[in-house]
Amino acid sequence: MYEFLQYQIRDVMTVDPIAISPKAKLREAEELFETHDFNGVPVVDNQRCLLGMLTKFDLLNAFRFDAHTLVPHYDDIMEQTVETVMTREPVTVAPQLPLSRLLQKLVEIRAKSLPVVEEGHRLVGIISRQDVLKALRRATTKREVPAQGDSAP
Repeated sequence: MYEFLQYQIRDVMTVDPIAISPKAKLREAEELFETHDFNGVPVVDNQRCLLGMLTKFDLLNAFRFDAHTLVPHYDDIMEQTVETVMTREPVTVAPQLPLSRLLQKLVEIRAKSLPVVEEGHRLVGIISRQDVLKALRRATTKREVPAQGDSAP
């Protein structure tokens, strides 16, 4: 378990994650969610600067009923651009943050994944709950070295 305390986000994050343009249609985002089983996708500009995050929750939010629209038209909504419903200024983390601190943050804010940025807002990775769980498992299931004089099984 002590090994886990040495891990940083950079050690287990997904590098150069799939991202989407703010001008992409919601239909394209929904296809990404379906194809890759994503819960969220970073929204970036041409220089890979993070502009926001689009989650399945944001996509569902586009279909909310309001006083003007009792039954939203699916095709019309899916033609909207990502920037119309994305979460702006999402919580981000730096690659050098210890995983122990990230674990605490994920639990506190109940996030499924967070974008990893450096040099301001440049997207360099994404870190998920699953990545942290794998790192925990790896750190705790490494075979212990037998003490001198002990025989290996």
